[in-house]
Amino acid sequence: MRLVLPVLLSSVLVLVTASDWDDHRHDGQESSPNNDMSPCNWKCLLFTLQWPGSFCLSLSKGTGCRIPQSINTWTIHGLWPVHPNSCCDCWHMYPSDVQELEEELTQHWPSLLKSKSNFHFWRDEWKKHGVCAACAEGMNSPFKYFQICLKLQRQLDIQKSLEDGGITPSCQRPYKLAEVKSILNPHLGSRYEIQCITDDQGREVWFQVKTSMSRNLTTSCQYHDDSEEQWSRGPRRSFSHAHPCPPQLPFYYFPINHEQPDQPCN
Repeated sequence: MRLVLPVLLSSVLVLVTASDWDDHRHDGQESSPNNDMSPCNWKCLLFTLQWPGSFCLSLSKGTGCRIPQSINTWTIHGLWPVHPNSCCDCWHMYPSDVQELEEELTQHWPSLLKSKSNFHFWRDEWKKHGVCAACAEGMNSPFKYFQICLKLQRQLDIQKSLEDGGITPSCQRPYKLAEVKSILNPHLGSRYEIQCITDDQGREVWFQVKTSMSRNLTTSCQYHDDSEEQWSRGPRRSFSHAHPCPPQLPFYYFPINHEQPDQPCN
């Protein structure tokens, strides 16, 4: 099933030309969207939302975590091209690039680490993923990339879908993967992954949702060598202990605890 995001379909994304990309390269090497060595060789992206109520549980002990009082919904983790060759470290991002979006980004794409400012988080995501995503014309600047991400979050609005379906955060009630997917399938398509972490009490806890998207931002993108294992892995992330929520085990959807973010239910 392929779902269309109505607001974004008014301008379908297309590849930038090789010359457009070369404007931002510093190594002088040829690059084209059809070249296997190009950072433009990706077909799909993963739009990833994270739940602040369990984010701090995904970190190593002692890592400073925070959840600002204004944050009470799913936040953006990133928009990641799947398996590009590499992104060049050649297209720098500055605060002025996203100044017009800063208020909205602060609310919907905050850093939840005490050691990392919001802009540091945004800049890292641009450097690791946005530079490759910029191969698509609709995302070919920091401003456009972050603007697209904000639009995607508004369009998907998984929190409203979950609430309408009776799925709300709780320390007592676990959920089954099938019941959550029955609610999200009409909104996220056929290819998305619900990721969990295991807390120190051995409970499975809902952490992220990764939605597969094509270049024109339709859902359910399927790329070559698209095995479940390969798809689940996606781009390599620092959260190596995040894993697909097991279908046979119930998992928890913990509430946000602003005062003790690393102990949401203790």
